[in-house]
Amino acid sequence: MRNGFAELLAYHEATKHSYWSVRRAPGRLDWSNEPRLVKVYRGPEPLALPEDLPTSGLAAVAAVASPGDEGQASLDLRTLAALLHYSAGILRTRRSPGGEVAFRAAPCTGALYHIEVYPVCADLPGLPAGVYHFSPHDRSLLRLRTGDYRAFLARAAGDLEAVGRAEAVLVLTSVWQRNAWKYRARAYRHVYWDSGTVLSNLLAVAAAHGIPVRVVAGFVDGEITRLLDLEADRELPVALVVLGQTDLPPPPPPVHPLGYAVDPVLRREIREPLVLAAHAASSLRSPEEVRAWRRARAQVVLGEPSGPVYPLRRMPPDRLPGVLMEDVIQRRRSTRRFSRASIPFEAFSEILLRATGAVPADFLPDGTSLLVPYLIVHAVEGLPPGAYLFRRDRGAVELLRPGEFREEAAYLALEQPAAGEAAVAVFWMAKLAEILHALGGRGYRAAQLEGGVRGGKIYLLAHALGLRATGLTFYDDEVTDFFSPHAAGHSPMFLVAFGRRA
Repeated sequence: MRNGFAELLAYHEATKHSYWSVRRAPGRLDWSNEPRLVKVYRGPEPLALPEDLPTSGLAAVAAVASPGDEGQASLDLRTLAALLHYSAGILRTRRSPGGEVAFRAAPCTGALYHIEVYPVCADLPGLPAGVYHFSPHDRSLLRLRTGDYRAFLARAAGDLEAVGRAEAVLVLTSVWQRNAWKYRARAYRHVYWDSGTVLSNLLAVAAAHGIPVRVVAGFVDGEITRLLDLEADRELPVALVVLGQTDLPPPPPPVHPLGYAVDPVLRREIREPLVLAAHAASSLRSPEEVRAWRRARAQVVLGEPSGPVYPLRRMPPDRLPGVLMEDVIQRRRSTRRFSRASIPFEAFSEILLRATGAVPADFLPDGTSLLVPYLIVHAVEGLPPGAYLFRRDRGAVELLRPGEFREEAAYLALEQPAAGEAAVAVFWMAKLAEILHALGGRGYRAAQLEGGVRGGKIYLLAHALGLRATGLTFYDDEVTDFFSPHAAGHSPMFLVAFGRRA
């Protein structure tokens, strides 16, 4: 397994935000080079997806916390359409002076929607085996290859049988230059943040429909690029999502170049050598490397508490809202203004406990996590304001430092008021050096991806419980300093705030 430790640590250091770095950055966007927000192929005929999507039967709060392996339903075209629509689809549009604005199912940094989804499936009811591209702008699938390529993906994933036996595998990629148009080299972090929020929707909707689901982050990057015929420096493979289970696949057909024309994303290409260097250093180049990476382990170890510990308290089952997953996703909004009002301790508890549960992913075996949630609590009933650590093993929060920290929270969140006005700000932190030592450069992707998934779960849970949430960015080292000495050696991966809407 290639290491990539030094390269990814260098990338992370080079893309940190600080008070001065954001002031030295260019302040204006080049609107003459505004990116196209959908990938448009020239050649393949679109297959319209069903409009009558099936309704799930599981309450959102349960679906978001599902371990992913409880379902036994089979996949068909209508259910696949629902999974695509409620994870990467366009839910609504709005006219604005600049034209029509399309709002997607999952939040995305800068609303630049750089995550693409490619279903690779066996024969399904209503859909022949093949490799497809999901086109959200017209709710269609474009067939790129005919035939069953699941065995190809299984080999690329280190001969992972679950991939070969899947009814369908969704391949997530990032057209990263769409995001780099605004965020420059930091866009490589956003590749995984924004994939993570799409994944949190996918995992929850699959669970709601009873479809077994699992995330696979270990694969040979070059083989995924070859199967999808991607432009290697312009579109990066991110994750595989395994859906359902069926018989072992036949040998795959040959993989020839597709040769389809694709409309350019930008008029003038954006070059960010740091992004491509980080991706190369975290890539895996053979099935043997993938298997070695998957065997590696990184572990979070917390010492004994040194401050007061407050056990979390669940809601009685009859008080949990029964709102369905698709209804939560339909009404989700990123909230920028909060009311400063308190939220119930039980709602705070449900959000933390369910967002920190097991995630079905190959880099998180046996319900483990690479991240530690640090919190700034402003307004939770029965909980003193202050800086906290969530102790997953105890189902409790530990008070690290009491005090009113609304101004500090807003400052840490790149001086955005929402982090100070919300009831709670959650900083997902990682001992990055230890993760990179254990998992190599691929561990960087895993830590950022988990942050996006956990943050996405908080989005969904907050809305399911009648609250609101928003993701924010941050001053990296100053977040670590704020929670130190306890957080010494940790780096923030993701920040999400939740509370009552103003």
